[in-house]
Amino acid sequence: QVQLVESGGGLVQAGGSLRLSCAASGRTLSTYGMGWFRQAPGKERVFVARIGWSGGSTYYADSVKGRFTISRDNAKNTVYLQMNSLKPEDTAVYYCAAASRSFSYDYGYWGQGTQVTVSS
Repeated sequence: QVQLVESGGGLVQAGGSLRLSCAASGRTLSTYGMGWFRQAPGKERVFVARIGWSGGSTYYADSVKGRFTISRDNAKNTVYLQMNSLKPEDTAVYYCAAASRSFSYDYGYWGQGTQVTVSS
């Protein structure tokens, strides 16, 4: 059973930075696509960023492109989301997701989420 645990959320002022981490256990994730999603109050969960199994392929939502960077350390079984130039509209619960099949982005595993709050 795969378990994902996010950390690094918190309260930050607009323009600030945070780095989220997602530590996986129960399975080596080096051949699985990983992603970050977020859910703002009263809204649906939406895609933020994803990274391929080797770390060479990344893709971002337009709303975070140029400000957020996703990366992974397969040796540590951990995925990161570096968030810079944060805006109040980035306030949300951020979720890490792992693919359920190798060499895919078929997300079948989710973390419990970490709250990010950006004050204006």
